[in-house]
Parts: sequence; C-alpha cells; structure tokens
Amino acid sequence: MEKNYTKSAAQLISDQNTAQLFEAFKNGDDRAYSELYNMHAGMLYNYGYRLTTDMELLKDCIQDVFVKIYNKREELGAVLNFKSYILISLKNKLCDESRKRIHLSDTAVEEYVAVATENAESEYLAAEKVQIQNSMVSRLLGFLSPRQRTAIELYYIEERKYEDICDIMQMNYQSVRNLIHRGMMRLRASACL
Repeated sequence: MEKNYTKSAAQLISDQNTAQLFEAFKNGDDRAYSELYNMHAGMLYNYGYRLTTDMELLKDCIQDVFVKIYNKREELGAVLNFKSYILISLKNKLCDESRKRIHLSDTAVEEYVAVATENAESEYLAAEKVQIQNSMVSRLLGFLSPRQRTAIELYYIEERKYEDICDIMQMNYQSVRNLIHRGMMRLRASACL
C-alpha cells in the first residue's frame, strides 16, 4: 500500500514539475523548453516504438512535435495536460507520415480516436501488452508450415469459413480441417517450448 502511495506521489510531483515548466516555457523561458524535452523525449520514444519500427521516422516525428510546440507556444494556452498533448501529437504525426510514405489509408487524422487525458498511461500499457502478444503469436506462427500458417490465419484471424478456405487454398474440405487441426496441435506443442 505504501509503495503505491510513494509512486503516485512521485507522479504527482512530476506532473506538477511539468506543469510549471510548461507555464515557464509559454512565458518565453527557453531553458524550461529544454527541460521539457529532456523529461519527455524518452517517454515519447518508448511510446512511438510501439507504433512504428522505423526508428528514423520516429526520431524525426519526435523532433517535429517539439519544433511545432516551440513555434506555436502562444497558441498552447488551452493545453491542460502537456504529457497527453505530446503523446497525441506524436501519434497523429506518425499517422500522417506513415500515410504519406505508404499510402495505406485515406482516413483523416481527426477520425482516429485520440488518447484521453485520463487514459494515456493505461492505453500506453495496453498497447505494450498487445505488442507483446502479437510478437508471441508471430513467433508461434513461425513454427508452422506455410500451408498450415495460411489456413490458420484464414480461419482464426480473418474468420473465414472452411468452404472459403477450400476455395482459396484449392483443397477439399477434409484436407483443410486436417491441416488446421495439425497446425493447432503444432502451435500447442510450440507454446510449451
């Protein structure tokens, strides 16, 4: 119980320190801006690493977020939580840059669900958990033959029916069922390793 109190007290002090530095920065203190960068760049890097594997893109986006903050400091009066503001800014910047680079989506950044001020940390932890689970699933799928992997991905991930999988893989119904069954047996055995 006491350990949790100490952690939340430290967090409270950190948040208060950030708020004071942010106010000083908005009032023209460049030293406060440097301290804000030093305090939060590591957190942004860790958060961004969960969103992209392109480290150069991530570094550029973090720099862009802080350059934008510096250039628009007069307009930042409405920002209530600096930490959430920079997390959301980084996520939006990464989405914009990724869209420009690979043209996968026409969805406007405004249509993405923004990280709520109260939930930034919990969403960060949830994203980290999903990343770990995805990594584990990818590792386990590596133990399968290409045909088993394809059949299992179609059935469990894409939620296709056996008949669809038969058409896609050009196999008969029983062969597809056997392939998925043998694949699942291999996955269970691999998970124990």
